[in-house]
Amino acid sequence: MRISGPCAGAALAALAGALPPPRRAAFRRLSDPADRAPIDDALVLWLPGPTSATGEDQAELHVHGGRAVVAATLAALARIAGCRAAEAGEFTRRAFENGRLDLAQAEGLSDLLAAETESQRQSALLLAGGALGRMAEGWRRDLLALAARTEAALDFSDEDDVGEGDFAAIEADIATLADTLNAMLDAPPVERLRDGVRVVLAGPPNAGKSSLINALAGRDVAIVTAQPGTTRDRIEVPLAIDGVPLVLTDTAGLRDASDAIEAIGVALSAAALADADLIVWLGAPDAMPDAARTILVGAKCDLDAEAPGLGVSSVTGEGLAVLKAEIANRARALLPRPGVLALNARHRAILAEIREELLVATQASDGLIIAEHLRHARVSLDRLTGRAGVEDMLDALFGTFCIGK
Repeated sequence: MRISGPCAGAALAALAGALPPPRRAAFRRLSDPADRAPIDDALVLWLPGPTSATGEDQAELHVHGGRAVVAATLAALARIAGCRAAEAGEFTRRAFENGRLDLAQAEGLSDLLAAETESQRQSALLLAGGALGRMAEGWRRDLLALAARTEAALDFSDEDDVGEGDFAAIEADIATLADTLNAMLDAPPVERLRDGVRVVLAGPPNAGKSSLINALAGRDVAIVTAQPGTTRDRIEVPLAIDGVPLVLTDTAGLRDASDAIEAIGVALSAAALADADLIVWLGAPDAMPDAARTILVGAKCDLDAEAPGLGVSSVTGEGLAVLKAEIANRARALLPRPGVLALNARHRAILAEIREELLVATQASDGLIIAEHLRHARVSLDRLTGRAGVEDMLDALFGTFCIGK
C-alpha cells in the first residue's frame, strides 16, 4: 500500500510505532492506532520527498495479501487524520504536478499499463522513460537560440554589418528544424501499434470473405451461408499474427444493393476500405482498390485453382500460412520500428502546429514576424510535455489509471 502527501510520515508512525531509516526496508508490527490492536507483521519503507516517486513524502506498507489484512489496514488508515483513499491515477498525477515526470512520460506509463504485445511494451517504455521529453528539450533550446539570434539581428539591424544575410541564415536554420519535425510526423503513428493495423477483407458478395476471416481468427466470428449478401455489417476481430497486432474487418459484399439495409452495409464497406491500412481483396484484379495497400487473394483455390492471386482455401487450409505471413510482413512495415519513438495523435497535432509556425517564419520578410512565430512555436512546444495549456485533458488521462497508480 502506498501513502503519499504531508501526512505520510505521521500515518506510517501511527501504524508502525516509529519511522524507519529513509529508503531502507524495515520489519514492523502494524497496529491499529485507535486501540493498538495488532493488524499484521509487514515490511515498511519511509521515502521522504522530494526525491520520491511523487515528489512528496511517501510511505509503503508491504502487508500479507489476505482480504481481512488489507481491509483492516485500510480501515486503520482511514481513521488517521488527513488520510483518504487515492483517486484513480492520483499518484501519477501528483508526480506530474511536482515535476517528477512530464506529460509525455505519463502518457507512456498509461500505454505501458495497457500493453499486450512486446512491441507495445517497448514503445511505451521509450515514452515513459522520457525519450520525447528529451527531444522536446532539444527543440526548445533550438527555438530559444533562434529567437535570440533573431532579436540580436533586430537590435543591430541598423548596423552596417547586420543585414538580410543574417535573417536568411536564421530562416535556413528554422527550415532545418522544420525538416526534423517533418521526419517525426512522417513516421508510423503509435496508434497502429496500440490499436492494431487495420486489415479489411473486401470483395464482391459470396467471395469467401466471412469464411476467410473465420479461418484467420481460428474461430467462428462471422456467419457463413451460400446466400450472397449474408454479411450486412462490419465485423471486427482483434488478433495478433506473429506478434503483430491486427484488427481484421469483414465487410459486406461490394455490389449494387438490393435493399436499404444492404445499401448501408455496402456504404460501411466503402468507409472501411478508405480507412484500411491493408486490404485483402477477394475479387477480380481489375476491380482491386489501391494496389499499393492490397493483397490479391483467390479465396476458393480448392474449387478454382486458376483463380488469380494468392491461392487460399478456408476449407482445406491451403495457403493460409502463406497469407498470414504476407499479412504480418506487410503490417510490420507499417508499424513503428523497434527502438524508435512513436507519436500519438496529440503529439502529432502539436508538432504539426509547431512545423506550421516554423514554415510561416521561413517565408516572412520581417524579423519581427519571424520572432513572433518562433514565440508561438515555443508556446505550442510547452503543451507537448505539459509545461502549459493541458489542464483540459489531465482528468481524462489520469482517470484511465488504476487506483494506486
